[in-house]
Amino acid sequence: MFPIPEIGINIGAATAPAEVVGSLRLLILLTVLSLVPALLIMVTSFTRIVIVLSFVRTAVGAQNVPPNQVLVGLALFLTLFTMSPTLARLQDEAVAPYLAGDLSQEVAFERASAPLREFMLRHTREADIALFLTATETPPPAQPEDLSLAVLVPAFMISELKTAFAMGVTLFIPFMVIDMVVASTLLSMGMFMLPPVTVSLPFKLLLFVLADGWHLVAKSILESF
Repeated sequence: MFPIPEIGINIGAATAPAEVVGSLRLLILLTVLSLVPALLIMVTSFTRIVIVLSFVRTAVGAQNVPPNQVLVGLALFLTLFTMSPTLARLQDEAVAPYLAGDLSQEVAFERASAPLREFMLRHTREADIALFLTATETPPPAQPEDLSLAVLVPAFMISELKTAFAMGVTLFIPFMVIDMVVASTLLSMGMFMLPPVTVSLPFKLLLFVLADGWHLVAKSILESF
């Protein structure tokens, strides 16, 4: 039989300052881990992907099909796929040396932020960066790599929202045309009591299936990065 482990948490007086520092580092690490979902949304491609997928479902007009769990799961896997080069650099340059004891927490954080900073800079508009530089009254840095994360992260999110909405508008156009054609046809036939959505939904689903819509959407998302 396997022995049952006993887990306990002891609180007592520290005998050396190093013990207090170690406890504080553990507390900070746990706090960072609790913020991982927020960091996933703020500094990765997840925001753009999940918004575009939501636009697709809304444009087709199928209520809660696919469900939110499927959209979020697909968005997570596409995020991992698009972020894999950045995550590989983060693992090699920061996480692995830190776990091996070769780096301190401060140096590990600086090295971990470098690949994420490069990724965000590639997909952030200069106008959004200038907006937050002006709002925080921060002078422009000499190099883009010196830009503060307090400025870069919100600017990156604004840029991602703009790009996601632009892709969503493009996705809406063919389905909006179908809705207009169906509504005009029903109006000319005098069928005022028949909701146009009821008639247009099968045609939109047929168009989406024949065009291999999910393949095209996933391809467009990947190519946008």
